[in-house]
Amino acid sequence: MTELIFEQSTAGRINNAQYQSGTFSIDDLPQALLRKTSPALPEVSEMQAVRHYTRLSQLNFAIDTHFYPLGSCTMKHNPRICNEAAMYDGFSGRHPLSPASTGQGVLSCLYDLQEILKDISGMSEVSLAPMAGAQGEFTGIAMIRAYHEARADDARQEILVPDAAHGTNPATAVMCGYTVKEIPTLDNGDVDIDALRAAVGPQTAGLMLTNPSTLGVFERQITEIAALVHEAGGLLYYDGANMNAILGKVKPGEMGFDVIHLNLHKTFSTPHGGGGPGAGPVGVSKRLVPFLPVPRIAESSGEYVLLDKNDCPQSIGRLSCFMGNTGILLRAWIYARMLGREGMKRVADYATLNANYMKVKLEQGGFDMAYKSRRATHEFILTLKKEKTETGVTAMDFAKRLLDKGYHAPTTYFPLLVPECFLIEPTESESLEELDGFIAAMEEIRRESVEQTELVKSAPHSLPVRRLDDVRAARKLDVVWQEDAV
Repeated sequence: MTELIFEQSTAGRINNAQYQSGTFSIDDLPQALLRKTSPALPEVSEMQAVRHYTRLSQLNFAIDTHFYPLGSCTMKHNPRICNEAAMYDGFSGRHPLSPASTGQGVLSCLYDLQEILKDISGMSEVSLAPMAGAQGEFTGIAMIRAYHEARADDARQEILVPDAAHGTNPATAVMCGYTVKEIPTLDNGDVDIDALRAAVGPQTAGLMLTNPSTLGVFERQITEIAALVHEAGGLLYYDGANMNAILGKVKPGEMGFDVIHLNLHKTFSTPHGGGGPGAGPVGVSKRLVPFLPVPRIAESSGEYVLLDKNDCPQSIGRLSCFMGNTGILLRAWIYARMLGREGMKRVADYATLNANYMKVKLEQGGFDMAYKSRRATHEFILTLKKEKTETGVTAMDFAKRLLDKGYHAPTTYFPLLVPECFLIEPTESESLEELDGFIAAMEEIRRESVEQTELVKSAPHSLPVRRLDDVRAARKLDVVWQEDAV
């Protein structure tokens, strides 16, 4: 177990190397707000603090240090130039309440990003306002609801969601006041078109779909699906989590979708994890343009302006105090500009190539694929059901043992349709040698599961924290330090 910083504490030791004396007095604070007792903080030197937290950071699995094949989350390389350029004083120093006239440079970049996202999504207009993918989802369904309400089509109270969808999809629909009807998936990974045909009707507000789906396959019936929903008077929402597979290849707008959210912190390679920051812009077809959230950037007589509720009276309104996470949006814009149109196509090419290479190699190594007859997109699913039956070793055991081999595990037990599954997404960032190393580690664990079953079932063995009781950790989480606990 890694030592707590409190365990290094020595009474009277202070860390004031960065403190500028004479600039602040305790007398400047209202007496009623002063603490009566000293805070329970560790008393350590600056070097002790630096070394402690540096050591902790080195224990983390991160995209900068390890292969991170987290299916449906697109954990890929974040070019440092994007971070550096987004931190230029002209960008980072601008206050969000500054008038548009003093931020023409920033607004011109963000307007250009809107245009780029319109182009790659095939949508009529884009708003950069949503500050995360989940908020983008909520925005999309909120606009669908506003559209139906504006037409006084009050009977539409149901959202259709495939059983392979991200869990946030039904949650978003319920948050927007809809009931959810689940549409089954066929054994080949496609949506059950007959079940969809039976489900649509005057109560259908829309369908939420990810294409490619979370099953790692492209929905081949998408144009027929779009026609069915539109003929019933509903709209199509596109979950953009898997956009990395089709970037520059096919546009959701061309598939028939009416609204899309894009995870810029995934597809457009900006740092994410730990709860943020993110960016989830939304694009819409012509019929939903009036309902886009504000503020939105527009160009007028050579100047960039921020449209508000007065300019867009049917808008669903603001999602936050300001307009999106500007730092993340700028990183995405820089990334897109560096790639260009052809570079974006190469992202999809190599993301798909890497996934299919791994799928074939792992299958040759004895692993079962969930959808054997289907070509992978940017990710694929293998099932460890056979391994569990024969040895008792589960997908979670494999995941924990991968940590010992120096690899973060893929997404486990999702989607729920596939038992003992790994959802593996290598992205376009990884070299052939890295992919081969992961494949070799998986094959080695497979041999261990037969020859050294308990070794795998009790993994990890090389990390400072061993196997946790997941249920207890979730329900009785205790991260508060108390002096008498040391």
